Amino acid sequence: MNLKILLKHKRILSVGLLVVAAAGFLIYHKITGNQETTKYTTATAEKGTLVVSVSGSGQVNVSNQIDIKPKVSGELISLYVAKDQVVKKGQLLAVLDSTSAEKTVRDAQNTLDDAEYSLAQAQKDYKDIETEANRTLTSAYEDGYDAVSSTFFKLSGYMNDLKDTLGTEKSAQEYITGYELILGKNSSFTQKLIEDCDAADDAFDKDFAFFRTVSREDASSTIYQLLVSTLETTKTISQAIDSARHMFDAIALYDYTDLRAVATQIDTMQPKIQSDVSVVYANISSLQTIEDTIDNTNEDTPGKIEDAQRAIQGAENTVVKKQEALADAKDELVKYSVYAPFTGVIATLGDAQKGDTVSSNTVLATLITKEKIAEITLNEVDAAKVKIGQKATITFDALEDLTVTGQVIEIDTLGTTNQGVVDYGAQISLETTDEAIKPGMTLSAEIITDAKQDVVMVPTTAIKKQNDAYYVKMAADLASVFVQLGLANDTMTEITSGLQEGDIVVTQTSSASSKSSSSSSQTSGQPSTSQIQMRQMEQIMR
Repeated sequence: MNLKILLKHKRILSVGLLVVAAAGFLIYHKITGNQETTKYTTATAEKGTLVVSVSGSGQVNVSNQIDIKPKVSGELISLYVAKDQVVKKGQLLAVLDSTSAEKTVRDAQNTLDDAEYSLAQAQKDYKDIETEANRTLTSAYEDGYDAVSSTFFKLSGYMNDLKDTLGTEKSAQEYITGYELILGKNSSFTQKLIEDCDAADDAFDKDFAFFRTVSREDASSTIYQLLVSTLETTKTISQAIDSARHMFDAIALYDYTDLRAVATQIDTMQPKIQSDVSVVYANISSLQTIEDTIDNTNEDTPGKIEDAQRAIQGAENTVVKKQEALADAKDELVKYSVYAPFTGVIATLGDAQKGDTVSSNTVLATLITKEKIAEITLNEVDAAKVKIGQKATITFDALEDLTVTGQVIEIDTLGTTNQGVVDYGAQISLETTDEAIKPGMTLSAEIITDAKQDVVMVPTTAIKKQNDAYYVKMAADLASVFVQLGLANDTMTEITSGLQEGDIVVTQTSSASSKSSSSSSQTSGQPSTSQIQMRQMEQIMR
């Protein structure tokens, strides 16, 4: 709750309680024949703000204090502080000789540069492998299609030579009979030639039909399939040509001049077949080379890429390590400069001078904050009611006319036991800075733990208890009225039901003789208990 609102309402409370003090009256009653005076102190139920607080005492302290020390050892070459100097957070306070640390940073940077270069080279190698593989495959597929096209042109010629070797258009195997007259009936050479030529003819027809369906723009897999098929067809045709060559080589061992018709055919076809043998081998070699190139590229590239990826990963790991080493070197270099950890004032200076060798145990200066806090002690009952953020009012023994406000910023989790009494420490930030407030001053604090506005309340002395119920006596007829209680502090209690604003209740009863009554009337000008309690509350609210 806003403390200013509470201060505003406490004036209303003060006026109400003054009216209560003026509402006392006397009722006379005779007992056992002797006239006595019974005095009733009364109060009026008023609406106002009810404040509950706990108190504690302690001392003023600064919110932060630290000894400024170097983080490393070395020669002090600069000291930029003076006593009572105000410094800001991050301000340079001192510098140590950092020659060796600077060299370490340079070396670490050079090592990192080398590692980054190696990484870049590994990444380039990886891209080169992919690029080269793609280029090789693209070229191989193009060359494969060209080689197939060229080979089919020549295969047609080979097939014609084989057909001319076997026979004529009228009789496909017309010359076989003549060859067998020389080599013998059902010669293995002629039978092998016939079988191989049949296989070559079937392979050529099937592969040529496939070739006619494929274009250069087709998928690489289709072109590769055509390449493999054509290579097998060429090998089959090559086998048939070889069989023809072997047959003619065997015929050359005999004299066949008297067989004029077949002799002319043998002399014509033998050199053609011999020429076809050498050329078809060249076709096979060309197709095989292209197929091997594609196969090897597809087979080797994944391994090369994997190796390149491992090289990249290794280079990346090296770069990370070198980056960490450089960061560590830079962090170490920073330690040779001493900076203010927070904004504050240099309270004292150490003994170190420029040129001295200092270490992490050398105090260069003591820095304190301008902000001050109240450190108080609370008993365990009050500590349980206090929460961070609650408002407080603080007074100082040495500054009688000064009261400042604050806010609870910390409460001890663990208490301290002394002679069986458990105490808890609490810190209160001061919302007002006054140069008159010095660290170490003794203070008292009132922490507002609860407050309610616009509630009906009466002095706590008016509350009576019967069994588990509470009641008050009405001033008008001394009748007892049972009430429900709410919030309460040391002097006032909230009435949640049973009374209304303006009801007058008895807060205290006393009896005296007539003479005593006269004496009592002479002191009627003294403040009532309610008035005293109200003044105490006003002191807290201030």
